[in-house]
Amino acid sequence: MNPWILAIRPRTLPAAIGPLLVGNTLALGLESFSVTIAIASMICALLLQIAVNLANDYFDFKSGVDTQERLGPVRVTQSGLIAPARVKAAMIASLLAALTVGSVLIWHGGWPIAVLAAASILGALCYSGGPYPLASHGLGEVAAFVFFGLVAVVGSFYLQAGVTSVDAWILGAAIGLFNAAIMLVNNTRDISTDTKAGKRTLAVRIGEAQSRVLYQALVYLPFGLIIGSFLMGILPGWPVLLSGLSLVIARRLSREFSEISGGALNPLLGRTARLTLVFSVLFSVGLLIPVQA
Repeated sequence: MNPWILAIRPRTLPAAIGPLLVGNTLALGLESFSVTIAIASMICALLLQIAVNLANDYFDFKSGVDTQERLGPVRVTQSGLIAPARVKAAMIASLLAALTVGSVLIWHGGWPIAVLAAASILGALCYSGGPYPLASHGLGEVAAFVFFGLVAVVGSFYLQAGVTSVDAWILGAAIGLFNAAIMLVNNTRDISTDTKAGKRTLAVRIGEAQSRVLYQALVYLPFGLIIGSFLMGILPGWPVLLSGLSLVIARRLSREFSEISGGALNPLLGRTARLTLVFSVLFSVGLLIPVQA
């Protein structure tokens, strides 16, 4: 496989696409809806996800976290496939590209979007790098929940509507939980090597047994959120019903996560990311179904 394809980690990209799809679809019926803004927001999210992946590859090598003992997919910097300076340059280029596209969003959405853009770029850099790497202090899952859940859904809806809404916050939380589960799979797989490297991820702190319990909570709670919101009259029925079909996938993933460990978790990482996308697509399709008066 092309080393640059390995570096950007395509299996993780659904985590960026799903929340933007839902946020924009929520605003689809508004007069202010803009296809250009919708496309720009998705491109910006993808560029930020790629930047995070490149930063993780580069900073984990520089800090000594990635070694020959790692159980995960090949890291291009540690393996020598791409020189560290080139990975760093690609990371910076991705961030600059995201900022360029984001400038259109900032012009359209004003200072709140500027604040979110600055926080997102800072989060991308501080996930694995900086004086206080979030991933090394047990905050990786929290960062995924906030940036690829709340910020992505609520921010994309705000760009279209000029306001936020309760349903956007609920869906941001639901999708954020799925994306936190992706991070948890990655960190649970690496418990042994992260412990040796002194990287105190959440999985390292709570142990493998509790990580299995937490994973179940992260993939099941989104369905509780949307069903509860439907019962309270916040969310319409069709999106909840259709997205609820992905509970079958969540159940299968949860069962497999409880039975395997180490390098065997690698396929589960990509499949958890696909759960995010499947849930998001089904919910978005449900939003397109007319509600009978």
